[in-house]
Amino acid sequence: MIIYNVTSNIPQEIHDDWLDWMQHTHIPEVIATGKFSKARLVKVLAEGDHGHTYSIQYFTESHAMLQQYYDEDAPALREKTAARYGDKVLSFRTELQFISDHKAV
Repeated sequence: MIIYNVTSNIPQEIHDDWLDWMQHTHIPEVIATGKFSKARLVKVLAEGDHGHTYSIQYFTESHAMLQQYYDEDAPALREKTAARYGDKVLSFRTELQFISDHKAV
């Protein structure tokens, strides 16, 4: 399993709008591409004077499927985000490979 992680820093003045848009519009649109089985939205708790930071983790079956997302869907979805928020949102993306889960006994 591959996890496509997008970490974004959101300034306070657009925070509420961004969070609502991510949960009700953007993440559902990414899932609707059919390239991901689920997504997880988490907030980074270490806050400073630079707004709020979130991580969105999209789960996909393979790197080939992620590459298909990059080729077919990512440009248009990124453009929609840029059209809405311009350069106010600072994001970086990482690809993670799932290895294993461990639970308390």
